[in-house]
Amino acid sequence: MQFSSQRLLLAHHGTDGARLAESLAYRLAVPGDTHVLHLYVVPEFWADMQGDDWLNNAWTRDAFAVHVERELEAEARQMMRAVAAGCAERGLTCEFLLRFGDPAGCLVAAARERAADLVVIGPPRPKGKTGYRSRMHLETLVRNLRVPMLIAAGE
Repeated sequence: MQFSSQRLLLAHHGTDGARLAESLAYRLAVPGDTHVLHLYVVPEFWADMQGDDWLNNAWTRDAFAVHVERELEAEARQMMRAVAAGCAERGLTCEFLLRFGDPAGCLVAAARERAADLVVIGPPRPKGKTGYRSRMHLETLVRNLRVPMLIAAGE
């Protein structure tokens, strides 16, 4: 099955569910026709990561904040390179969008701003599986997206 779409918005941040979404996006994309918009959202809960429970002065807190920002940026760039390589292998163009905030809100805004024709996301993380505690609020997407959305099937 392929979706003749000019702009496919792929929400991908490296989780197992995101990899399922990536696989679905590649199956749907049409080489030479589909432009993949890779959205990577750094959830807003990272803003509160200050280490106040063990850091005892402003300089150390600031150094820790810079360290966390660098680690998050490196992780995002690694994911960007991986998705871009996957797109290139399949004859797809790709654009990387890095956002900070609520994942669902960022996805809705990116879909509008970049005129996406289709949104592809991964399934919710199964209960009991470890990982980030940020979740995509599906109700926000259903109420606010103005384009079709596909959720990759879970395992």
